Amino acid sequence: MSPMRRRRPLLRAAVVGGGAYMAGKAASNRSAERADQEARISDLEDAQQQQAAPQVPEPRADQSAGGSDVLSQLTELVNMHDRGALTDEEFSAAKARLLS
Repeated sequence: MSPMRRRRPLLRAAVVGGGAYMAGKAASNRSAERADQEARISDLEDAQQQQAAPQVPEPRADQSAGGSDVLSQLTELVNMHDRGALTDEEFSAAKARLLS
């Protein structure tokens, strides 16, 4: 047997193994980049949702003592809801805070 015949299988195995390593490494890098991008998109969406949600004003302590003040605040909440300034969920939350 000549020495050249023995080296070719070893050389072939080295080339195939190196190629497989590089392909696996590239796939791993793409997967990590994709996960990082999805995390950044999720963070941006959360920030946009927090900014877009209108803040419903808390009832003031001095106004919640009198019954007529609660009625006027409730009337104002209904008006805001009718105009579309408050969603159903926001209206329900504000009404619950006001009546509690």
